[in-house]
Amino acid sequence: MVRILAIGDPHGIVPKGIPSRDIDLILLTGDLGKADLARKRSFENKTREQEGLPKLEETKEHVRAVHNEIHYSTVNLLKALSKVAPVYSIQGNVGIPGASHAREENEKHGLHLPSTYDAIKKMKHVYIVKNRLRVIDNLRLGFLEYFMDTSWVREFHPPKYSQKMKVARKETDKAKRVLDRFGRDLDILVCHQPPFGILDRVNFPGAPKNWQGKHAGSEAVLDYIKKYQPRYVLCGHIHEGAGERSLGKTKIINLGMGKYTIIEM
Repeated sequence: MVRILAIGDPHGIVPKGIPSRDIDLILLTGDLGKADLARKRSFENKTREQEGLPKLEETKEHVRAVHNEIHYSTVNLLKALSKVAPVYSIQGNVGIPGASHAREENEKHGLHLPSTYDAIKKMKHVYIVKNRLRVIDNLRLGFLEYFMDTSWVREFHPPKYSQKMKVARKETDKAKRVLDRFGRDLDILVCHQPPFGILDRVNFPGAPKNWQGKHAGSEAVLDYIKKYQPRYVLCGHIHEGAGERSLGKTKIINLGMGKYTIIEM
């Protein structure tokens, strides 16, 4: 038997009450770092964009604060969890800044920001899996990182719609190819977005008013579940959608933000 600790988007916080032993594997649904500053600025800019106003200027101080909040909370979280069991995660929409990103920001703003991805690569028993199938303890696990689904663009109709849809088509086509490679007999799909229409309704007070009540899940993930029926789908992203649903033979678990469950397989 394999005991899996599945944790939803932790955002830099180790959930209280998680087991400290007898866990074989930890799975995370992305959004590892605390991103309060980045999320606040993102929502502010979305509101300004809808009102036809320019985005807020990215000052040196703000760039440093956003990066360091994500970086150090991510590193500290993974160090703590890796003491319990090997940790496997995907990229969420709160990404893990790589060396090239840190270098660009440093050059642009005259900073000395650390590379989060480089720091993670030096850790033992921590793995960021990018759109790959892994066989771990005889279990077939598929890891699908965050992408912009065409269903999100249609549902939310953001500014620069045609441009966003072009990007979404490219990313969605790639995600579908990844999912098709996973194919049948998948024990667990780890992804960031829930399937469209299931545990994915936006009801977060801080989100723009025109987002409220809309479905932010992925049709590509939904279609994969219907076609291939993995045993489990673990997701997050829409924190207020936390819960469990079944679709055919598949158990879908939206772990929300920092919620966790134990799966024995």
